[in-house]
Amino acid sequence: MSELETSNINEIPAVEPVAEVTEKPQAKPSHVEPEPFDWGSIGKKSVGYSAAEKARLESMYDQTLSSIVEHDVIEGIVVAKNTREVVVNIGFKSDGLIPISELRYNPDLKVGDKLEVYVESQEDGTGQLVLSHKKARTLRSWERVNQSFDSQEIIKGYVKCRTKGGLIVDVFGIEAFLPGSQIDVKPIRDYDMFVDKVMEFKVVKINHEYKNVVVSHKALIEDEIEAQKAEIIAKLEKGQVLEGTVKNITSYGVFVDLGGVDGLIHITDLSWGRINHPEEIVTLDEKIKVVILDFDENKKRIALGLKQLTQHPWDSLSEGLNVGDTIKGKVVVIADYGAFVEIAPGVEGLIHVSEMSWSQHLRTAHDFLKVGDDVEAVILTLDREQRKMSLGMKQLIPDPWIAIRDRYPINSKHNATVRNFTNFGIFVELEEGVDGLIHISDLSWSKKIKHPAEFTKIGDTIEVIVLDVDIESRRLSLGHKQLEENPWDVFETVFSVGSIHKGTIIANADKGVVVSLPYGVEGFVPSRHMQKDASEEIKVEDSLEFKVIEFVKDSKKIILSQVRPHQEASEKPASDKPKLEKQPKDGQQNTKNQIKKLKDNLERTTLGDIEALANLKSEMQEEEKNNEA
Repeated sequence: MSELETSNINEIPAVEPVAEVTEKPQAKPSHVEPEPFDWGSIGKKSVGYSAAEKARLESMYDQTLSSIVEHDVIEGIVVAKNTREVVVNIGFKSDGLIPISELRYNPDLKVGDKLEVYVESQEDGTGQLVLSHKKARTLRSWERVNQSFDSQEIIKGYVKCRTKGGLIVDVFGIEAFLPGSQIDVKPIRDYDMFVDKVMEFKVVKINHEYKNVVVSHKALIEDEIEAQKAEIIAKLEKGQVLEGTVKNITSYGVFVDLGGVDGLIHITDLSWGRINHPEEIVTLDEKIKVVILDFDENKKRIALGLKQLTQHPWDSLSEGLNVGDTIKGKVVVIADYGAFVEIAPGVEGLIHVSEMSWSQHLRTAHDFLKVGDDVEAVILTLDREQRKMSLGMKQLIPDPWIAIRDRYPINSKHNATVRNFTNFGIFVELEEGVDGLIHISDLSWSKKIKHPAEFTKIGDTIEVIVLDVDIESRRLSLGHKQLEENPWDVFETVFSVGSIHKGTIIANADKGVVVSLPYGVEGFVPSRHMQKDASEEIKVEDSLEFKVIEFVKDSKKIILSQVRPHQEASEKPASDKPKLEKQPKDGQQNTKNQIKKLKDNLERTTLGDIEALANLKSEMQEEEKNNEA
């Protein structure tokens, strides 16, 4: 034993014997709660911390953890990466996993890079933190797009592909639409040349409801162009000749690029002659010289001219061309009132429709010519100062009204074509340029015609007789009924005053009735000449006997009175009997036979009736002469 050990033993005090104490046994409790077992202490060294120390250490640990909120976008650090997943530390109690498919757009991602993630859930069913980079990128993109729109910031985008009317651009991971009109200040014909390019844009429109974004590249350069336009326009002068490039062709004109500013050549300023479309004169991207006609500094509009660089065709028109000369040309424009004929490029004359034919009835220029026709005409008027010319076609053929009386003497008969109706008659054409009028009163001797359409129709051929020739008005007065003898000369004898005839009531009038008599003649019975009989009621279609009390040949009017044969015989003396009864028995009987023959064969007056009536009249006149002899 060492000296140290010996000294220690000597220093240990002596233990006094303990007196034995006898105590009463105490009653044990029926149930004792065991202390909670700390499972975390298994395998660990037993370290005793005071309550204050333990609270301090827990506070320090909590400060090392981030306070995150679900559905929020935060920034994390890539701590690991493999072919399937990327591990991201966001300072939470556990790391999150993101599928590598969400990061294919960034193949250069490596451990230690910062990455924005969207917290979908702090803990799923397996206790795992759920993150998404795709959603974080989308949310951040909309924030950046809205911020760019509000601040009019210039951003960059990748042109992915072409679509209808424009291009699709990737901006912050969002597909935006770039309209074709917003690609450049110049019209773009080939959109494919911009695909797979990175360009600068401005956000010009956002539709939050449909999540649509519209961007513009044109907006970036408009301010610069406006300043450039102002500088160019300030140097312009009317009449100045410049060289430009045709950038667009429309139906109404051509847009020309003058080196940063555009001007318009209206279609009427492209050529002195008439053209249907500007493409007949210029082509796209063609370099041409133009003259400045006018410009507006406020509206930045420039009017250009191309034809003004050449001499006006009217100035070079031959001095030997005079009124009365015959020229040839082509119809370039046609309207109802006439046709414009181009006799040289930029030199046109008008052929009015009235100068196309000697005919007087209404027609349009379309009935004679069409666009593209080659025509020959006579110069009627020529005004070199006003640059106007009128032409005529009908002057190349003889005027049909020359010696018209020789071809159409009065009382001559001809065939004509019905051309037009009016309320007062029919216009007919005897030949090209020779028209005539048949008055409605000259259509029929006996038939009452309310409108010419009741008698014939347009296009029909009708036989006429010339009644009068008016050379000054270039109109013929024609008749149709005059082709036959006036039957009223015969009717005057047949329906003599006092004669009695059987007729049929065909209509009621205000002051009487209308009666149909033989040969299609109508008479009128005044109300005061109707026999009143309470037992009989006279109505339409009743056949009665009537006596002629008045006959007016000029106005073709016959006034009748209703009679009854037995009353007439008893009331009238023999001296008041009709004149036909005073004739000798042989002549009277012969006349009655002729009238009876006509009544039996004819019910209505036609043109054929007139010959029979004429024969009857002749026979009656012969009988009168024989009786007088």
